[in-house]
Amino acid sequence: MLKVKAFAKINLFLEVARRRPDGYHELATLFARIGICDKLSFKKAAPGIRLVVKDGPRDLGRPADNIVFKAAVKFFEVFGLSPAVEIKLEKKIPVGAGLGGGSSDAAAALLGLAKLYKLPPGSSGRLMKIAAELGSDVPFFMLGAGLAEGRGRGEKLRAFKAAAGLPHIVLVYPGSPVYTKEVYGSLKLGSPSEIKRRLADFKRLTGLLKEGGEFGPLLFNRLEDPVLPKHRAVRLAKEKLLGLGADAALMSGSGASVFALCRSGAKAARLAAEMKCIRGYTVFLTKFC
Repeated sequence: MLKVKAFAKINLFLEVARRRPDGYHELATLFARIGICDKLSFKKAAPGIRLVVKDGPRDLGRPADNIVFKAAVKFFEVFGLSPAVEIKLEKKIPVGAGLGGGSSDAAAALLGLAKLYKLPPGSSGRLMKIAAELGSDVPFFMLGAGLAEGRGRGEKLRAFKAAAGLPHIVLVYPGSPVYTKEVYGSLKLGSPSEIKRRLADFKRLTGLLKEGGEFGPLLFNRLEDPVLPKHRAVRLAKEKLLGLGADAALMSGSGASVFALCRSGAKAARLAAEMKCIRGYTVFLTKFC
């Protein structure tokens, strides 16, 4: 049996530069892979695709609607193979949390199937094309990189390495999902001058990560504007983390998760313990991968 981990991500930066004619938004974002993960296992089986989901929420729907199943269907179509596989998905990443759980699962499915069916090394281009069709975040997880700048709708990537000594992460999921379609539907873009300033901050942020400088003050997420006023639980989670002394705190992606950064491992452990006492919160103490 082949096993693959599907790691979550947070966004250290997310600015929306414009609405595109194709219906998507032009983004400048900074993906960071973190230690929380789902797990997928693969084995060849009777003809067809069988997906078994363990520990996921009850409202995930039919297996055929799951992005892992859709990734498998596309894999077999593109490579002209007869499907005969059983995939087991063990969910740990909260759904609707802005952590890219579904996208990471899809990437893990493609990579796992590629190994199971022993695709030649030159197959990576076609795999990446499938990934981009499945979702804007999926290509990032295909890279296996710890950090990457994302442009376009998030699929134009440039991976890089950070200096040693990245902070600890306290991640809080406040208990109810926030849906991306709702967020972008009520988003108001910044002014041209503000967007220009934020994009300059984006460049400075990546530079500080590479050099090992203090980058916390440059964290930014434009999607907080439509989310925090409407989703009290998300807003209070961020306020609580900052009130407890986090060095920085930000909503990830389109929410609902909020993360705090702490240079001190002891402070991070204390924050995590405090947040776990709040009813309805799911709290993770984790690190950058």
